[in-house]
Amino acid sequence: MFPVLVPIVLLANGLAAGVLLWSVIGGVPMLRWLPAARYVETEQFWGNRFEPFQPICVVLTAAGDIALAIIAGLPAGPLFGTAGMLAVKVLLVSLTRNVPIKRWVMSLDPGRLPADWEQRDPRARWAKWNLVRSSLAVAAFVLNLVAVATTLH
Repeated sequence: MFPVLVPIVLLANGLAAGVLLWSVIGGVPMLRWLPAARYVETEQFWGNRFEPFQPICVVLTAAGDIALAIIAGLPAGPLFGTAGMLAVKVLLVSLTRNVPIKRWVMSLDPGRLPADWEQRDPRARWAKWNLVRSSLAVAAFVLNLVAVATTLH
C-alpha cells in the first residue's frame, strides 16, 4: 500500500500546492489590478476550471496522508500525519472562507455590479485567506517530501 499511496499523495499535494502558489504569485495580483467588472468576468472564467480538480487533489492528499501516517511507522508516520492535518486545514479554510466569497462573485453580473461594490469588493479578503490556505498546502508538501526522504535507505 505504501508504494501506491506515496506517489498519489505527492502528485496530488504537489498539484494542489502548485496551483495555490500560482494564485498567490500571479493570479491574485492580476485580479486585484483589474477593474471590478473585468475582475468578476475573469474570476467567473477561472472559477469552474479549478473545480473539481483542486478539491479532489486536496482530499486525496489528506486521505492519503492519514493512511500513510497509520502505516508508515517512525519517523515518517508523524510527518505524514501532520501533512494530512495541514491538508484538512486547507479544506476548512477553502470551505469556510474562500468558497463563500467565490460563490458570491460567481453570482454577479459583471455589467451590473452592486451599487455598494466599493464596500463589498471581496478581493482583499479572498487574497488573505488564499494566502493562508496556500501556505498550508505548501507546508504539507514540504512535510510530505521530508517524510518520504526519511523512508529512503
